[in-house]
Amino acid sequence: MRAFTREPRVCDDASLVFGSQTQKDDAMLTLTETAATKIRELIAKRPHPTDGLRVGVRGGGCSGFTYFLEFAEEPGENDRSIECSGVNLFVDRKSFLYLMGTEIDFVDGLAGAGFKFNNPNARRTCGCGESFSV
Repeated sequence: MRAFTREPRVCDDASLVFGSQTQKDDAMLTLTETAATKIRELIAKRPHPTDGLRVGVRGGGCSGFTYFLEFAEEPGENDRSIECSGVNLFVDRKSFLYLMGTEIDFVDGLAGAGFKFNNPNARRTCGCGESFSV
């Protein structure tokens, strides 16, 4: 086992920082280049320093769980830190279980623009795509 480091690992590497350990993980969270570009643009517009994006799952929504994205100044004590295409993603332990293997994309179309979660763990999703069940 490698020594603990707070440095995030590149998403292609599939090594993640989790709490006080660095782990190898094959089913990780990734960003499309379109999503990464949009996130970098949004972070650059922030009035105060932002280290990355907190990605997670909360109870609620019409299918049981909802996704959330929040700007984060730093990772939490037990967050996994993932660097993907120049974006730091911070994911708490519980959310990571639901998000393993998920790809986050950014879509911009006639019906609107927003982030889309392509989650292989979701058994059912609502019509808007913002909530899911496992």
